[in-house]
This record gives sequence, C-alpha cells and structure tokens, in this order.
Amino acid sequence: MAELRCDGALITHPPNVRYLTGFTGSNGILFLSPRSAVLFTDPRYELQAAEECDCRVRVVRGSTWEGVWKHLAGRFRHLGMEADRVSHDTWAHTAQRLGRGARLKPLQGLVEKLRRVKSEAEQEALRASAKVCSRAFEEAARLLRPEMSEREAAAEIEYRMRRLGADGPAFETIVAAGARAALPHARPGEALLGRGPVLVDMGACLGGYMSDMTRMLSFGPPSRQWQRLHQAVLEAQQAALAEVRAGAPARKVDAAARRALKSHGLDRFFTHSTGHGVGLEIHEGPRLGAKSDDVLEAGMAVTVEPGVYLAGTAGVRIEDTVLVTAAGAEILTPAAKEFMVLAS
Repeated sequence: MAELRCDGALITHPPNVRYLTGFTGSNGILFLSPRSAVLFTDPRYELQAAEECDCRVRVVRGSTWEGVWKHLAGRFRHLGMEADRVSHDTWAHTAQRLGRGARLKPLQGLVEKLRRVKSEAEQEALRASAKVCSRAFEEAARLLRPEMSEREAAAEIEYRMRRLGADGPAFETIVAAGARAALPHARPGEALLGRGPVLVDMGACLGGYMSDMTRMLSFGPPSRQWQRLHQAVLEAQQAALAEVRAGAPARKVDAAARRALKSHGLDRFFTHSTGHGVGLEIHEGPRLGAKSDDVLEAGMAVTVEPGVYLAGTAGVRIEDTVLVTAAGAEILTPAAKEFMVLAS
C-alpha cells in the first residue's frame, strides 16, 4: 500500500479474503490499513468469523457495503480497491461515499500475486488434496461399467472424493466417452461410457485447496489410433515436466510440449495452453502458455496438461498437479498415467 500511496485498501474477492484472514464464508469485505484489519460480514457468519479470523470482525445488520461505507466516510484520502472484483455500481458508490477529495485506486491482481508462491502449509494442503483426487479416481474406476452414463460416472467420482474427506469437487468433473473426448471441456451427459476410451478430468477441494488431474481409461483394449495419441501426449507431458523448475520461463514449458507433439504431426491439434496455477482457485497464476511472461518460482503449484483433440474422432489429455522446486517438478497426483484398461 505504501508503494501505491494508499492509506487503506478493500479486499472483496473471497479467495483473497480467505488467504489474508482465514475466513471461509461467502460474504466478507476486508478493510486494511497500516494500523488495522477489519472484516465486515453479516449476522449469518458472526460465530464463524470469530472462530476463523485473525483480525477484528464487524457484523453489519443490513447491507454489508453500507457498514463499510460508514466506516470509511471522511477518513481516507487514497483507498485501494480490487477493481476487477466489484461492479461498476459498487465502485462508483464507494468513490462517492469516501467524500470530497478522496480517490480510489485499482489493486488488480495484488493479492493474487502474493498467492502464487505457496507457503509450506499450503504445499502440504495441495499434496493432501492431490492424494484424495488420485485415490478417488482409482476407487471409482473399479466401479465404472460400460452401461453407465457419463453423468453417473462423474457422480460416482465426486462421491468418492467426498467419502475420502474432500469439501467437494474443485470443478465440475469431466467424463467424456469416445469421440466426445475431443471436447476439451466436455460436460458429462447421458452418453454411455460404452466399450472404448474415456477421458476423466477431475479435482478435489480439500481445506480450500484444489487439485487437478486428467487420466484416460478404456473398457477393453484401446485401438492403435488411441494408443498412438496417448503415447504422443505422454511424451509431450514428460517433455514439459522436464522444463519445470524455479527460474524457468513459463512459455518454455509450453514450447517443450508443442515440440514433442510436432514430432508426431499432432501439434495443430493441441488447442489450449499447457497449464495454469492452482491453489485456493482452480485457475490462478502463473499461466504456462506460448505468450506468457511468467517465470516459475519455487513454491508455485501448476498443472501440466497437454492434449490432442481430433474433432469427431478422439481426444487424449494427461494432466498432473505439480509443485515447482529448485530441482524440478514434484508431481503431486500419483495415479498411474498408463491407459487404464477395464473389463468390457
């Protein structure tokens, strides 16, 4: 705040509020100044906030923003605020209620930048989340049948995660059978798993921290085409993982995956970036993409997830959540990457 010449700041994005205070509720506005930190919330969270927060808590009856505005009015000249996390209307009202001569300054991405490098406690939380994710996949896979729908399979996977202690899925589980695997973000529907390959993209949320993993399974041996695609994607992932280390440019990781796929003539079918940061949100910085300016640092957690998508025919993706270290990538998702062949 001193660098930005702000005498106070408002933090509203729930993961940022949680990161700074420990508060897990859905309605919290954090005010920070050089001398104090105050969380504003509503009566639903009075007891919860008192238990979770390491700062003062002010419970507001009525509009939480009204309580914030009354607290700020006439007291601060330069206030920082997460411009990309509030509506234009909220920004305008806050500027008006500060009083004549006061100014709002955007704090876009400030807390997110702090969150990129994980503490030891956060790293342990990510490891635990990834283990739950992997174990849930292995348990659920033994129960899947060709006559089940994608939606039923996704429900079974998410149930297993919760049975193993997860707060819930980190995102809507992707189960895509056969040609539908060519849709990178397919939503599970009524299509049957059938006798053939299935793509599963899943993640657990445990203690607020996310994991992300993609594996391929097949009812009966996959065809030669599917095996060729799987081998090419596995080589691409291994090439990308070999580039992950502290100090490495993120775009170098992406380039390694694309070079490997190009050697198989498949690079044009890789349609998204190689990975993204993961933590309190399933998508956060850094970004492992061709145009990324990010540089990896020890303690960052990222996904490495190259894929190949042949429209109407087939799709393969292999993904791990990994921790960046000075020596390389620590893979957090231990589930085997081979095509898991199930009885048809």
